[in-house]
Amino acid sequence: MGGFRDRTAVAGVGYTAFSRNSGVSTLTLACEAILAALDDAGLGPADVDGIATHRVGDSAAPSVVGPALGVHAPSWYLDQFGGGSVSHAVVGQAALAVAAGIAETVVCYRAINARSEFRMGGTGRAVPVSPEVQYQAPYGYVAPPQQYAMYARAHMLKYGTKEEHFGRLAVVQRANAVKNPRALMRTPITLDDYLAARWIAEPFRLLDCCLETDGACALVVTTAERARDLRRPPVLISAAAWGGGDSFLSGGEGRADPTVTSAAELAPRLYGMAGLGPDEVDVAEIYDCFTYSVIVQLEDYGFCAKGEGGPFVASGATAPGGTIPVNTHGGFLSEGYVHGVNHIAEAVSQLRGDAGDRQVPGAEVALSTAQPGYILPATSALILRKG
Repeated sequence: MGGFRDRTAVAGVGYTAFSRNSGVSTLTLACEAILAALDDAGLGPADVDGIATHRVGDSAAPSVVGPALGVHAPSWYLDQFGGGSVSHAVVGQAALAVAAGIAETVVCYRAINARSEFRMGGTGRAVPVSPEVQYQAPYGYVAPPQQYAMYARAHMLKYGTKEEHFGRLAVVQRANAVKNPRALMRTPITLDDYLAARWIAEPFRLLDCCLETDGACALVVTTAERARDLRRPPVLISAAAWGGGDSFLSGGEGRADPTVTSAAELAPRLYGMAGLGPDEVDVAEIYDCFTYSVIVQLEDYGFCAKGEGGPFVASGATAPGGTIPVNTHGGFLSEGYVHGVNHIAEAVSQLRGDAGDRQVPGAEVALSTAQPGYILPATSALILRKG
């Protein structure tokens, strides 16, 4: 495991604007974000020999993006089917390809018109191809807020987690977004605002749910040695882990407790690869499709004991200046939802020290995580380190 550590780096990040209607194709978004990431690194399309993405029936495939950029014969590519669960695995696999010498410069991207085109969990199209769906669809139980609401309720019943705990998280992340010029939602909110928001699927209100966003984000992955000679400070990839288990929906063995996610199984492997523990993480960008997903991952990644995620958030531990600042850009709840990759990009900014007003002082180690393994049993995560 230690042989992988710090051999590769993120050398550039790029974004498009985040909006509710981009007015362009996902191919255009992908190319714009990739070109911005390459420029950030001081590179161009001619330097690219690897392309990687993940998607769920939307976005633009590497086989299309490559020629559009002028990259006609990449030595490695990845077109990973899957949602937020695999978002960090894409970067991990790119790092493996680079470490193995299969490719030298890989661009990883996610392009998504999730508001104006492909609305996840939306109606008007076939339900996902999955064995469990045949038992859910007849009851209208197919949208992510419905599914996550059940897990959140189980946590509330078992541990006494409160709606106000979810609300405190939403308020803190909005305050972070106020400092982020990219964020879609920059108007501060209070706990009263949260409690007054309309119901989506109890116990979730509108402000518990991530934004439907049009936009793209991209990263450049190369060797640590090469990254040190490029335009921006390198951010080393110290650990990358992905995997899964039995689905809760299938009732698989080992999935009897809905308050424990696949992240709990992944975390020891991730920390072991990086050679550190949760106490050494300075900032965490935690997948926040819903407020609850942050609370349960704070527990499963070891920042607090099981069942204490709600009070941990309420204590201010995840706010700026707290024990572990979380989702410093505002997260999916307030910056925008680019299906995982914008969390990694924010972690890179924090470790480069260029996050502006939202900068965590002295940040040297960051955790960034994917969907924790509820709807799809898989999950993935990265530990990044200042170069």
